[in-house]
Formats: sequence, structure tokens, C-alpha cells
Amino acid sequence: MRSRQYGPDLTPPWKKQQPAPEVAAEPDLVVEEAVTGFCGAVIRCEKTAEGPTVTLEDRFGKHRVFPMTPRGFLLDGKPVTLVRPATRPAARGPARTASGSLAVPGARARVARAGRIYVEGRHDAELVERVWGDDLRIEGVVVEYLEGIDDLPAIVRSFSPGPDARLGVLVDHLVPGSKESRIAASVTDPDVLIVGHPYIDVWEAVKPSSVGIPAWPSVPRGQDWKTGVCRALGWPENTGAAWQRILGSVRSYKDLEPALLGRVEELIDFVTGDTAGSGA
Repeated sequence: MRSRQYGPDLTPPWKKQQPAPEVAAEPDLVVEEAVTGFCGAVIRCEKTAEGPTVTLEDRFGKHRVFPMTPRGFLLDGKPVTLVRPATRPAARGPARTASGSLAVPGARARVARAGRIYVEGRHDAELVERVWGDDLRIEGVVVEYLEGIDDLPAIVRSFSPGPDARLGVLVDHLVPGSKESRIAASVTDPDVLIVGHPYIDVWEAVKPSSVGIPAWPSVPRGQDWKTGVCRALGWPENTGAAWQRILGSVRSYKDLEPALLGRVEELIDFVTGDTAGSGA
């Protein structure tokens, strides 16, 4: 009697899971994540070390990131496999910088002005460079970071500001009654403009939805704010790595809060303008 030869897969054909059709994750495509039921429009696709991911935005503006697994999404109620869309030629029309300004193709960086913009901290400087770097190079404006503003009056005197060398300063947590507001008020030079945002740290100036979190957590007073944020979000307590994660989520001015956008634009206008503005 001859023995039958069987393949390794004994699953009956009617029980085998059929492959789902592949659908390009084009922007604004609305799908439902099969496991969680989260429904939203495609915002962007990214390539990560763990594999490709897609970011969805629901009707309330909440963002969530999901791996692009086979049969991982529902389109019109049917399973599909999302894939990254094919690269397309750049759209026609004027290109724009990350700050939203019209890009100037082939433009060379201008020789640096005597004027400067000081920002409070390395992370602040990196964020400003990320969004306004192209604009600042064309305008010849150099951004430097300060390790705090406790000695700001002496720093301003050392800079020796003037009509042709204006100084703009961006301060964290510049709110009424704060230590920062008292220090800023002590500088009255007409060729110096001090502005600030209301956030404890510039991390908060990045929209939570862009980072993929519901909101920036509240950290008890007396606790290091950045470390507390990492703990509350369940991130490793490595603030440098956390910042790189946050900075990597910023692609343009759309990822930043208006309270920061307006202040940086104000400083650039002040340093590059033809007419001196008022002091702090």
C-alpha cells in the first residue's frame, strides 16, 4: 500500500486566511485600525527600525501611530494591508521652508549680521534651527543659546547692542510674576527685544499631537520637569534621547504652538528690520 505524501500545511483551504489587498496610505485616506478600532485619516507614513508606521488623525484631532502590518486596517469595513505610497514628483508651485516662508532656490547664506538672537537653552536653539534655519541663513541672523538668563543684564551690556546690532532674546516661562519676567523687565535698552513663551520648557511648545501623546503631563513642583515628563509618559529617563524623539516629530511650523511661533517671528523681524522696536 502506497503512503500518501502530505505537505507541511494541513489547514483546509476554506480556513486559510486570504491575503488582503494592498492599499497605498495616501494622505487623507480614512481607515480603521483593526485591533483598537481607532478610525482616522492618514497624516504621514514613516520608516522606522521596527518597520513602517502610519499616523492617523481622528475627527477630534487626536493622532496615533500604528505599525503597517498585513491585514492591519479596515477600509470600508474590509481588511486591507496599508503600504507606503509610491514616491511622486515634487508638486509644482512655490516651495516653502519649514517656517512656511517662500523658499529661495539656490540662495546663498548671507554674511552674518552684527545682530543676534539669544535663546534660553540648547533645545530651544535646536528647535529654532529646525523650523527657521533656512530663513535665518538667508537673513544672516545667528542664533546662540544661553544657559539661563540670571545674568541677562550683564550679557546684554557685554553684547553692546545698537541700531545696527540689535539683540533679540527668547525666554522660557515668561509669565507675569515669574522670576524670568522680573529679569526681563530690568533690561530697558531700545535695541533689545525680550519676548517669551508661557511654557516651563520649550518641549511644551511642540504640539502633543505631533509627538503622539494626548497632552504634556503635569509635573509636581520641586521635581525636575523633563525627568518628570519622561516618567509620566513611560519613556526611559534619558532627557537627551527624549528630546531627540520630540525634535524628530517637528517637520514644520505646523507642529509648534502659536505662542512660540509668534515670538520667534517677532524676534526675526526686530533683528532684521529697518526700525528699532521697543524694549521688553
